[in-house]
Amino acid sequence: MDVLTPEQRRRCMGSISGKNTKPELIIRKLLFSLGYRYRLHYSNLPGKPDLVFPGKRKVIFIHGCFWHRHDCSKGNSMPTNNSEFWQKKLSDNVIRDSKNSNDLKKLGWEVFVVWTCELKNVELLAIKLNLYLQT
Repeated sequence: MDVLTPEQRRRCMGSISGKNTKPELIIRKLLFSLGYRYRLHYSNLPGKPDLVFPGKRKVIFIHGCFWHRHDCSKGNSMPTNNSEFWQKKLSDNVIRDSKNSNDLKKLGWEVFVVWTCELKNVELLAIKLNLYLQT
């Protein structure tokens, strides 16, 4: 049972930001320390990628495991209240992500997704990002 009223829940969910999230700031700081420069939320590209490297024609999306249905424990959890709504909402996110990724590839861009659970091992993530951006 939800302890918040529908109005309180609406305000709470509406305050969730899609930009400048904590995981995004961590990754931006990491990339900057590695010497990479990027553009943020480039609106001319499908899906408004979180980080864009125009000269390399590469983009990075930073996805929350729950919201974008990663195959980790957070991505496999499902709210018990209003489950029909959540199943549709989350599956629509996955469909939209796939479409955006395919559209970017058709335009000649390479796509890399960082999942928030990968932030548990920043050293490994730095290696992955370096490999992706150096090629």
